[in-house]
Amino acid sequence: MITYNDIYEAEKKERYSDQLQQLPKNFVREVSDYLKEKKEIASKENDIFSDVIVKTKKQLENAVLLFKQLILRRKKKILQLVLIASETGISKQDFDNMLSFEKTLFEELMKSIDFSDKKLSDMLSGGNEEQLQKNDMIIFKEHVEEFIGLDGEKMGAFEKGEIANIPKEIAKILIDSGKAELVEE
Repeated sequence: MITYNDIYEAEKKERYSDQLQQLPKNFVREVSDYLKEKKEIASKENDIFSDVIVKTKKQLENAVLLFKQLILRRKKKILQLVLIASETGISKQDFDNMLSFEKTLFEELMKSIDFSDKKLSDMLSGGNEEQLQKNDMIIFKEHVEEFIGLDGEKMGAFEKGEIANIPKEIAKILIDSGKAELVEE
């Protein structure tokens, strides 16, 4: 079982280190259990002026604040790692110290950076004007499930009211079927 001191020490280690610190794999679940336990104690209204309840409420507030600071520091470090990895191509630094949701965050950010770099490269090579001429801007009139585009890539899903810049051929099919309409410029 995790204690207030464990949360404090984890945040302190993260604060004073440039590297992402190792946390137990079940750290978030244990913090959740700890916070639930403290909330139950703090919510007892029997003896509102009891020193134990007042102390527990303050400890709960501090624990929540420390945990938020810990996660924020870790997110900042992960963002820094993504930037380094996007420039150097090395992406496994501190990967072992990440919790599962942090690994997912890292991988998704890397995909976004790669996509952005590819788009920038396309724009620099003059591909952007050609791409715009091949696409139409449409607004969806109803929900459309994910589908495979002409290039074999997945497209969608799209929600009602969502605007998308998609190939003219697909836009025509969606407009003709009444699922979307052309956005007037």
